[in-house]
Amino acid sequence: MRLVLASTSPRRRDLLARIGVTPDRIAAPEIDEAPRKGELPRVYVQRIALGKAQAVERADDEIILAGDTTIAVGRRILGKPDDEADLRRMLALLSGRRHRCLSAVCLIGLDGKARLRLSDTVVAFKRLTEAEIDLHVASGEGMGKAGGYAIQGRAEAFVRFLSGSHSGVVGLPVFETRALLESAGYQLG
Repeated sequence: MRLVLASTSPRRRDLLARIGVTPDRIAAPEIDEAPRKGELPRVYVQRIALGKAQAVERADDEIILAGDTTIAVGRRILGKPDDEADLRRMLALLSGRRHRCLSAVCLIGLDGKARLRLSDTVVAFKRLTEAEIDLHVASGEGMGKAGGYAIQGRAEAFVRFLSGSHSGVVGLPVFETRALLESAGYQLG
């Protein structure tokens, strides 16, 4: 059995390596990640993870693993910031409050059946000063990241509380991923 990772994220590869897994193939899924009107964050992140897994062609001896992570403030989905102004808006919204980091993992097994797992982590940021927001924006680290931050980077200093999966906030919940791989009969290293 060969494992295909439907992601080009180096963070996801690093997280898989923590459990002794090296994908046999990397594929970049091409899907529209725009939220649908009125779509709730849990539904959204699971739909995107499933869509990424289904967007990759699978040979008979391959299983496909895909994931998606989003930040939710109430019913609002915070995707990747469009520009620096959008990043500032997101950081101001997250400042001094709790939010959820939802990370979905999808595995398509040898039988062609998709299985999903969801990690739901509560994260609370300290109240951010304008200077802290300016420094974060200037670092460029928040661009290309859901919610405008990477917990494994500079933004870790903003986190005053976390309940759930740290690896899920990074981009791939290791516990849920391991469970999916084991249930598919994949031999972990």
